[in-house]
Amino acid sequence: MKPYLLAHDLGTTGDKATLYNREGKLVGSAFAGYSTQFPHTNWAEQNPEDWWQAFCTATRQLLQQNQARGDEVAAIVFSGQMMACTPLDRQARPLRSAIIWADQRAVEQERWIGERVSPEDIYRITGHRLSASYSLEKILWLRDYQPEVYQAAYKFMHAKDALIARMTGNFITDISDASGMNLYDLEAGEWSPQIMNAVQLDANQLPLIRRSVDIAGELMSSVAEEVGVAAGTPVVIGGGDGPCAAAGAGVVAPGIAYNYIGSSSWIAIATPKPINDPERKTVTFGHIAPGMLSPTGTMQAAGASYQWARDQLCAAEVQSGRASGESAYEHINQLAAQSPAGANGLLFLPYLMGERSPRWNPNARGGFIGLTIRHTRADMVRAVLEGVTMNLRIILESFRAQGAPVAAMRLIGGGARGRFWNQMMADMYGIPVQRLAILEEATSMGAALAGGVAVGMFADFSVSQQMNPVAEVFQPDAAAQRVYTQHYPLFEACYQALAPVYEQMANVVS
Repeated sequence: MKPYLLAHDLGTTGDKATLYNREGKLVGSAFAGYSTQFPHTNWAEQNPEDWWQAFCTATRQLLQQNQARGDEVAAIVFSGQMMACTPLDRQARPLRSAIIWADQRAVEQERWIGERVSPEDIYRITGHRLSASYSLEKILWLRDYQPEVYQAAYKFMHAKDALIARMTGNFITDISDASGMNLYDLEAGEWSPQIMNAVQLDANQLPLIRRSVDIAGELMSSVAEEVGVAAGTPVVIGGGDGPCAAAGAGVVAPGIAYNYIGSSSWIAIATPKPINDPERKTVTFGHIAPGMLSPTGTMQAAGASYQWARDQLCAAEVQSGRASGESAYEHINQLAAQSPAGANGLLFLPYLMGERSPRWNPNARGGFIGLTIRHTRADMVRAVLEGVTMNLRIILESFRAQGAPVAAMRLIGGGARGRFWNQMMADMYGIPVQRLAILEEATSMGAALAGGVAVGMFADFSVSQQMNPVAEVFQPDAAAQRVYTQHYPLFEACYQALAPVYEQMANVVS
């Protein structure tokens, strides 16, 4: 067995190449960036040729930095940004720029689909709400507005799958990426005949669906020199970035959840069946672990709310952090710790950018509720963190209400570094919170797991427990739990009371 796995995380800002050894240890990483174009309001596009150049550049840099040879790579595997629409010809060359996940132009197509398949059926079949975010709506936009591209397209692909097709000549996707299209039947494991027939989409223009641990093909000799890896190297499909992160966090079986804390934040679990929330608060993706799904709830402004508090409320802490060479957030946490659990009755609604899960309300707005003359900056900063965490708890409670057992919460992402927030999460969620040893490489690690299982380097996904062990455990504090038990229903009541006000504000405030 060759000594290395080459895992690529094809993200929104660039491609990160990572090298793992036979023991699952991270050897090194390299990054190559690319840009996003915004031709019109709510449009977001990237050039697939930029993906390819970044992939080749990052691969060669990574191998050179770690004195590894291209013929020492046992497999190439991917995680990638999801919900794209990339039309390719038969030679896997793009026919136009890719319409990426952030693009919201296809609202007319979303409405058109909803007239033919009920939103309730879409959610039941695919695990997702009907939304312009997904690939189906973007494909139909091309059919309506760029019919020459639509007719010429051999296949419509996701980001990682477009590169795999160029490397192997095979047009394949995996279950996790297929599930982010508003087209995939989670229970049947196929493109939904009901939806396909309703929207009159040609199934021949969609990729074949395989498992994340399947080998898509071998690296063709025609591109091997450009890539910097030996021809014939197996190329493993891998998965979407969220489900790959789940595997990297060790959430590959029921009973444990993980919480990614970045600018946005999500909670996800692993289940053999979809989680169908009656209010459609959460969504369900396919998992990269065979036989599993990944129910998920993603909020819009988690770390972004924390950053807002830093920039608007904490100039002194930012300055003291610079002076001491420490993270400003550690000084901000010290300030927040001066306020007791519950922030002396102050609540914060963290809807600074509208909201996805659990509200699905783009008109929602942030706000402090209960502010009095006696409240301090410490109360306000603590209330911001508590508001974000209460919002995440709603996602967790949605899973619990559908019978999903959650005995512990694992933390990944850059925002998971602060012990103060880690403890608050344990108190708010009422379960042990486990901060993992590796916080920011979980996505590439999940891809590496899929690659290692595919080529026999790893027996199964349980090796994730050794690749990314628990570094520290935070147990719930009973006194803080009692406070949050009182505040949690107030938080929900505040949002429900303000929801109609948000709609009024949307009509009068630009």
